[in-house]
Amino acid sequence: MPTPPASASVSAANLRGILAMVIAVGSFSVMDAALKTLSHHYPPLQVASMRGLVALPLVALYVLWRRELPSLLKIRWPLHLLRMVIGVAMLSLFVTALRTLGLAEAYTIFFIAPLLITVLSIPVLQERVRPRHWWALAGGLCGVVVALRPDQGAFLSLGALAVLGSAVCYAVSSVTSRVLSRTDSSAALVFWGTGGLAVGAGVLAWPHWVAVLPADAPVLAVIAVSGFAGQLAITQAFRYGQAAVVAPFEYTALAWGVALDGLLWQSAPDQSTLLGGAIVIACGLWVVRQERTKELVVAP
Repeated sequence: MPTPPASASVSAANLRGILAMVIAVGSFSVMDAALKTLSHHYPPLQVASMRGLVALPLVALYVLWRRELPSLLKIRWPLHLLRMVIGVAMLSLFVTALRTLGLAEAYTIFFIAPLLITVLSIPVLQERVRPRHWWALAGGLCGVVVALRPDQGAFLSLGALAVLGSAVCYAVSSVTSRVLSRTDSSAALVFWGTGGLAVGAGVLAWPHWVAVLPADAPVLAVIAVSGFAGQLAITQAFRYGQAAVVAPFEYTALAWGVALDGLLWQSAPDQSTLLGGAIVIACGLWVVRQERTKELVVAP
């Protein structure tokens, strides 16, 4: 049997990365909604720490199930430490923003992250960004603007600046994860990312720690499951897919944001939101079709 061309393998890997990214975005959207409910009762750093603490047992069980305990120490410590610091800053800033902004507004500003990832992938990852990927990013961003029509004043608020800082941290963390995935196991990336968040944010939050209410246990359970699933999925996304290819699928958070706003806060989408969502989805499907078509053409 002939060996498939390298380009066919790349396209197949990109499609696998895209699927993982869609799952990750859905999981993180559910987690964000749960974090927003906690953000009004606890300090941002404590919320960030609790997000790591409740997910850590699931991560530990995953590592034991995969029998990858030895791989946790065979890592590039400097990059992992950088990723931990960035992770604490990223989630703390985002939780801070959720105290004053709705999910829709926060996502609108955060959607600058895919563009930042694409830009960083060129010098850091030495990836070649094809024109169609730039078009998908631009089209998706236009769709977000059409859908959410953000209030200009929101971009000048402290909440907006916090989201922007969180997006920058996320972009750097995503590219760092891609670099680490070339040598380190997925279990190591998930374990140290979650553990660093739990311990790092916990140490900073300890002087102002607020007693956790028993009534918030179900919310914490949702955060544990969705955060673990999202962390695992996004690690796989950047392991298999090129950063410039999977980044546009961050925009699928728009659909989740609309659904969660309607379900939890009774906010129904208007015509502009539906039109923008259609643009975002069309851009994502176009990238999938291009990658799939390329795979079929080059396959023997």
